[in-house]
Amino acid sequence: MSRPGRAAALLGAAVAVTAFCAGDVLARSYPFGPRTRSVNDLGNQYVPFHAHLWDLLHGRADGGLLVNWQSGYGSSFLPDLGTYLGSPFALLVAVFPRDRIDLAVYAVTALKTGCAAAAMACLLLALRPGRWWAAGLLGASYALCGWTLADAGYNPMWLDGLIALPLLCLVGEWALAGRRPLLGVLVVALAWTADFYTAYMATLGAALVLALRLLLTRPPRRQALAAAGRATLTAALGAGLAAPLVAVVYFGTRHAYPGRVRPFTPVPGEDLLARLLPATYGFGSPALYVGVTALVIALALPFHRAVPAPVRAGWTALVLLVALSLQWAPTSLAWHAFATPQGSSYRQAFVLCGLLVIAAWHALAYGPPDGRALGAATALLAVLTAVASRSALVRPHTWPVLLLAVAGTLTGLVLLGRAGPRTRLAGAAVVLLLGAQVGESAATSAVAAGLRLKHLDDYAPWGERQQRQAAVIAENDGWPRYRTDPGREQTVGNDPLLVGGQGAQYYSSLTSDVLSRTLTALGGGWTSRGRSVQSLDNAVTDVLFSVGARLHDPPDPHQGTPALGSDRITVTRRDVPPLVTVRTAPDDAPFGPSPYRNQELLLGSRVYAVPRIAVYDDVGKPVKSRYVGSGSALTGPVITARCPAGTQVELWAPHFSGTARLAASGTGVPFRFTYGRNRAAMAPLGTAPASGRVRIELTPDRPGRIPPGAVGCLDTARLGAAAARLKATGATWVSVSDGTLRARLPAGSKGIAVVAAPRIAGWRCATGDRAARPAGAYHGLIAVPLDGRSTSLTCTFHPPGLRLGTTVSLVSLTALAVLTALTAVRRRRVPAPPAGTSPRARVTAAP
Repeated sequence: MSRPGRAAALLGAAVAVTAFCAGDVLARSYPFGPRTRSVNDLGNQYVPFHAHLWDLLHGRADGGLLVNWQSGYGSSFLPDLGTYLGSPFALLVAVFPRDRIDLAVYAVTALKTGCAAAAMACLLLALRPGRWWAAGLLGASYALCGWTLADAGYNPMWLDGLIALPLLCLVGEWALAGRRPLLGVLVVALAWTADFYTAYMATLGAALVLALRLLLTRPPRRQALAAAGRATLTAALGAGLAAPLVAVVYFGTRHAYPGRVRPFTPVPGEDLLARLLPATYGFGSPALYVGVTALVIALALPFHRAVPAPVRAGWTALVLLVALSLQWAPTSLAWHAFATPQGSSYRQAFVLCGLLVIAAWHALAYGPPDGRALGAATALLAVLTAVASRSALVRPHTWPVLLLAVAGTLTGLVLLGRAGPRTRLAGAAVVLLLGAQVGESAATSAVAAGLRLKHLDDYAPWGERQQRQAAVIAENDGWPRYRTDPGREQTVGNDPLLVGGQGAQYYSSLTSDVLSRTLTALGGGWTSRGRSVQSLDNAVTDVLFSVGARLHDPPDPHQGTPALGSDRITVTRRDVPPLVTVRTAPDDAPFGPSPYRNQELLLGSRVYAVPRIAVYDDVGKPVKSRYVGSGSALTGPVITARCPAGTQVELWAPHFSGTARLAASGTGVPFRFTYGRNRAAMAPLGTAPASGRVRIELTPDRPGRIPPGAVGCLDTARLGAAAARLKATGATWVSVSDGTLRARLPAGSKGIAVVAAPRIAGWRCATGDRAARPAGAYHGLIAVPLDGRSTSLTCTFHPPGLRLGTTVSLVSLTALAVLTALTAVRRRRVPAPPAGTSPRARVTAAP
């Protein structure tokens, strides 16, 4: 890298990181203030997954690269690794203390932002020579785009795509010049490994840039086809090297619980234009802000007479075409790899931001825009702002930030145009432009941080609550003899990854369909439309899944939920069967509508009485439809039933939201239901009185419905006997290490062996010395037939797609080695130039 290139990269990175942190200082966000940054998936997924990576790197995790035994009773980890932790930057969390995992993720996020600025600065200088400070400034504009500040800042894995776009454009430049073929393949492979989702979008963007470069340079047809072929081969080989992770993630999505598919609806034009301005925010709209400086220079490009007409027309047309592609359903689907995004439909907006910055560079690299071009750009900005002002996304705080940024930008550009050789005037212009960029970006970041907290779920960083949970779990951990569940009252959606233990709770884009459906059939609850499976506080399922220790946590104070009892963490210990049990006469009847009967079916014993129920309104009138809540004018409905005295009363009301309380003997138990998004879990309410008359008082907070068979009366004595039988006939020894589970069974075991783990795709099992075969399924769990002679069981996990991906990767590696060797041989055969030939003559004589 040349000296100007290094200077531009350092300047861009420094400006980007400074503005990024300054935004959090203004917002008083972590780590510079009391407000949390952990909104939505940042707190629920990314921080816990990075915590699990920390545990893996320090040898403290339950599981390995293949299987995560802490979440979802055993989930495939390699797809999650490829989705959330594929970036080489993720490894940096290992150098931070475990209880500073939030700070580690923040540092990684800031570092990625700086690297994106440096990469773009290098690309700009590669596209056309220019002033190094201008390349650094525009590199920072790209890294601090609205997409970064509003969206990717709390989805840090996407920032790898922000870095990938300029790097892949550089690979295109190398392909155009026939240089660095090996390095180009490695860059593509790294980009697709780090985050293939945004790397795919960046690859499309880089392909468009290369196509335009070919049109503008107009090489002979043969050379153009050769350059396009080199670029295509480089992309194919690089993606092929990344195939092991990409294929595993792809097949993981095929086996994941289906998300919501909704038709694409483009945002209004005024909203799209509004997101070009600083200090605007709107979830689900394209965050296209790149700073007023970059925007004004890009708007000046069509009118900048020093820039060749084809360059002006080409880059302007590309920016407009990509902007239109964001608003059309077929092209939007193509940008998202033909998969409907679960959230914002504008995740590709960073590509348009990059194109805007590159267009601005082409305007500035030919010299500062003259008065005519600058006047036209200012007029366009005024029209754009007037249209955008009709959008609700433009708020009162937008105007002072916009006006100050416009004043700083125009003053800086005017001074720059008049500076000439006068370095002091030029220096003042640079200071103004840099100051405007840092100030407006910091303000935009602060606005986005504040509005996110108002519109999205948020979670506290690691603190006293998590420290206490982790300590109690460590004291009671007995894996793999039994599981320790972090508890029903969760702190985030992935508590087992964050604080330890082994439970049902699991939130990922790759949550398996079999896990979600099995736990739902057993009475489990979930959020995020089935992809965030929650812990189920139920004695029967604890026996089924070998949960020998269960934490009962007080409500998380960060969520503002008042404590209904003690603020101490308590632990329920239970004598449970091992992870592997034997069912001599398995019942293959399918699951039905009642979770109580489904639990009994899997347990193999009858332990519940399911009485008829009646629902009454607040004046004692029967409610035949069983609809409750404010929408039906029922403010205090009651459920009545009869249970055997001393049994444990359970309530299954998946479509009820509010609290339920067993009259005269229990405290309120929360139920959370939101149509299409959250499903309430079954919960214990207390012990049935001696009279057997059960009265459950409901306090709904929204309309809901109580299903028939909502009340279950659990006979704990029968459950204890059933658990003892399963323990007596179950495995006498169990060993678990990453993707391998081994068990020793009692002699003469017949029927099926059932492993207390979901039967996700990839499990193969064998008994004795027999060859391994794909594992069977018993009501969603791993099942292996027994012949009465074998006393050992071995199950191994092979992630679907890993073998295919490895094969593709080896083929790509072989092809790359062959091509590299052929290139080396070809270069050796080229005769050396005569001694004394100048470098210019050598280049001229080269074919």
